[in-house]
Amino acid sequence: MSEESTLSRSRFRATASRLDRFNHAPVGAAEAALLSCCGSRRWARLIAAHRPYPDLEALLAAGDEASYDLTPADLDEALADESVIGHELPPADSLGALAAHTALQAAHDAYEHRFGHVFVICLDDLRPEERLDRLLSGIRDRLGNEREAERDNTAEELRRIARGRLVRLASSQPCLPRMPGFRIA
Repeated sequence: MSEESTLSRSRFRATASRLDRFNHAPVGAAEAALLSCCGSRRWARLIAAHRPYPDLEALLAAGDEASYDLTPADLDEALADESVIGHELPPADSLGALAAHTALQAAHDAYEHRFGHVFVICLDDLRPEERLDRLLSGIRDRLGNEREAERDNTAEELRRIARGRLVRLASSQPCLPRMPGFRIA
């Protein structure tokens, strides 16, 4: 057996083990774990109520379905919970990086003033050195949206963020640190 297939089997068992623990956790513990993925209590209750999940794909499908069913109040509740970093930004250790961080803070303030909630964007598929540029361009582009269109974008970004967090919840991937600062996930 190759080293790669042994590693793949090991990852599968780790994922299955964490998913199995989630499937058999008490309802309150499962809902608490799910709330760390999306701050909507209704979303967490829906997913917890449909356990057990046979595999990660089934859990992700349930998360997507629950995300698509978020009411405006559920979305507001989830957005109110998005006050921590989901991705670490590069340090502001140069004049250019400091200027980018300052611009980002100003853009966050403008976004919150315009839309009444935090800016969220999923950066899971990006390398760390690409995140700041994507974040700045994303917030700049979305600041020009109409309120309803931005609400739809925000719901989709929250769905993508929750999906990535569900993967980390059910797999052996480490959870991201909770750190005060910019509110991206």
